[in-house]
Amino acid sequence: MKRSFTFLGTGTSQGIPVIGCDCDVCRSSDPKDKRLRVAGLVTFGEHRISVDAGPDFRQQMLSQNVKSLEAILLTHEHNDHIIGLDDIRPLYFRQKVDMPVYGLERVLAEVRERFSYFFLENRYPGVPRIELHPISKETTFFIQGMPIVPIEVMHGKMPIMGYRFGDLVYITDAKSISEEETKKIIGCKTLIINALHHRVHHSHFNLDEALAFIEKVQPERAWLTHMSHIMGLHHQVNPKLPQNVSLAYDGLTIDFVC
Repeated sequence: MKRSFTFLGTGTSQGIPVIGCDCDVCRSSDPKDKRLRVAGLVTFGEHRISVDAGPDFRQQMLSQNVKSLEAILLTHEHNDHIIGLDDIRPLYFRQKVDMPVYGLERVLAEVRERFSYFFLENRYPGVPRIELHPISKETTFFIQGMPIVPIEVMHGKMPIMGYRFGDLVYITDAKSISEEETKKIIGCKTLIINALHHRVHHSHFNLDEALAFIEKVQPERAWLTHMSHIMGLHHQVNPKLPQNVSLAYDGLTIDFVC
């Protein structure tokens, strides 16, 4: 069974181009410099799982011709990761089952509050339903036989989730990762990790920090995501990276083994 990961979005909460910005990246005509809000799509056989559902969710599902989803995994509750949940409506109507949504208890509580109309007994016609599945960093869970290992990373002072799918690890919005959680990453062949830009940031890895973590974990291949327009033009930054590291870009699909 083929298994793949598609980068639905590789940008920050503002996306690229940024509204009103005239920098070289925001004015670039290179498709690799156009970045939707960060998200991913895991495909295995006929099954698909979305990692996060931000404000570009509708556009991202259309770009990949997604007609059904097995589930949505949430990394955390910030708007650029969950606010697109309302756009599951066509999938809900097509599949005729409540959409399974996985996340930390804290994150699911936020979902229940922000999308309270999903859970009303007398719902407005057209409102979808979701099925909330709490997870923790201690427990591997399964979706259609696919084992998923939650990995706790720190987004500043906030614990959030990364995920391991076989030999691929996906992490976004991390600023630090404990030694205990790093053990879950060791041995992966593909590491996807956030790198905001070149300057130090209080809640995200910058480029140097991301490269240092990659060097520590030693994957065969690493891809950088959740990048700001301040990172620079793709064609200028990418050649300067270590041989096994590249800037990811929207629409890129990579295979993995599970």
